[in-house]
Amino acid sequence: MNIPDRMRYVSVSKPGGPEVLEIRECSIPSYGKDEVLIKVAGAGLNGADLTQRKGKYPLPPGAGNILGLEASGTILAVGENVTSLKKGDEVCALIKGGGYAEYVCAPALQCLSIPSGVSLMDAGALPETFCTVYTNLIDRGALKKGECVLIQGGTSGIGYTAIQIAKFVGAKVLATGRTIEKCDAIRRFGADRAINYVEEDFEIIAMDFTNGNGVDVILDIVGGPYIPKELNILAKNGRLVFVNLRAGKVVEADFGQIHAKHLTVTGSRLRPRSIAEKAAICLSLKQQIWPAFGTGDIKVEVFKRFSFERATAAHMLMESSAHIGKILLYPDFEN
Repeated sequence: MNIPDRMRYVSVSKPGGPEVLEIRECSIPSYGKDEVLIKVAGAGLNGADLTQRKGKYPLPPGAGNILGLEASGTILAVGENVTSLKKGDEVCALIKGGGYAEYVCAPALQCLSIPSGVSLMDAGALPETFCTVYTNLIDRGALKKGECVLIQGGTSGIGYTAIQIAKFVGAKVLATGRTIEKCDAIRRFGADRAINYVEEDFEIIAMDFTNGNGVDVILDIVGGPYIPKELNILAKNGRLVFVNLRAGKVVEADFGQIHAKHLTVTGSRLRPRSIAEKAAICLSLKQQIWPAFGTGDIKVEVFKRFSFERATAAHMLMESSAHIGKILLYPDFEN
């Protein structure tokens, strides 16, 4: 396939709401000696895309202005130092930005094979979400077989991924959702207990579920007023891991519990990390998690698919929080 000079991409015309997204054209990106050039088949939406669209996301060096932290597609060219991949390979890739485009460059070390049972187009839902969950839940949270984990926001991309990975490692899982439909989905993903946080108090449910012992790990995308309650329900040596702090970064909490119960409070961001750090996470995924797609223990959950031309509708859907699983954008899709 010949590589064209120009490509279509989803542009942020100015900081603002979903309506500022529009299709524009620009030159094809140049790939470096350790990178590959990918013809994009699908790109996943993530919370950072919405924040960047609003002009409120501090971009790491080299990220560029095009949205999109994950994409899948076919490799069209490889850099001179790349030996592990070749032209024609189908991959999904963790990227700093640029996924909302017909072509994107990615470090070869941040490319993953397409797991069994996942289409090339839908594999764009995997890298950012699975890398984020793995590094926080397994690396930093150190979740182990037989432990109990509480996952806040169980139907988000992070949530459904975390439920499946937690069950795969042999943990007991509690997860929160705000509707009957979302709680049904949480159970379908494999959670042992779905908590409707509109009608139930997750603190009471978690303590009852664990016979008063508390949970070992909490994966939180909410923060704010949840934090004091989360410290209350962590068991001795428990770990509270933040992926996001949507409801607030500053709260009043009893840090005496951290001291008394030997707790660990941590969190991380994926996008600013080095290529070496991201490559290590990708390698762990390939070795530890990717085989689970072949056995059916882990599946991709795509809620809705949109063409690039309908990126505004895709962002509106994500902001509504009505989705269950991932939302995807495709360069070529009839909808």
